[in-house]
Amino acid sequence: MNYLKERVAYLKGLAEGMQISDATNEGKLLKAIIEVLDDVALAVDDIEEVQEQLSEQVDSMDEDIAAIESKVFDDEDECECECDDDDDEEDEISEDGEFECPHCGEMISVEDAAFNEDNTAINCPHCSKDIEVEWECECGECDCEHE
Repeated sequence: MNYLKERVAYLKGLAEGMQISDATNEGKLLKAIIEVLDDVALAVDDIEEVQEQLSEQVDSMDEDIAAIESKVFDDEDECECECDDDDDEEDEISEDGEFECPHCGEMISVEDAAFNEDNTAINCPHCSKDIEVEWECECGECDCEHE
């Protein structure tokens, strides 16, 4: 806070201009008060510098936390099971209508896929394991489950 240091420097100059002497008790008191004010001004300046550095660090940490939050909480395409599958359904199906079985890694054609009785899973023709399918209603008018 340069303003505070400038005011203390002004008081020092004023005391010297008034020729306040250390010989009197009042002069000793005024000079001691001015020295204390100078020390306080320097301490406040140091505190402001540290506070500015801490503020920059907090801002940087806030940005890092925001990035982490967006990856953890805002990524709606993440698989909610614990299978570590980061791909969303649109990325799994290729342009020629094939997708990779998460169990065996073989490609399965959408046209050849066999659904189970309640249409909640596809049976892989290669490893015979079920691949769960989540259906989303795209009508936008209801919360029903279209088959």
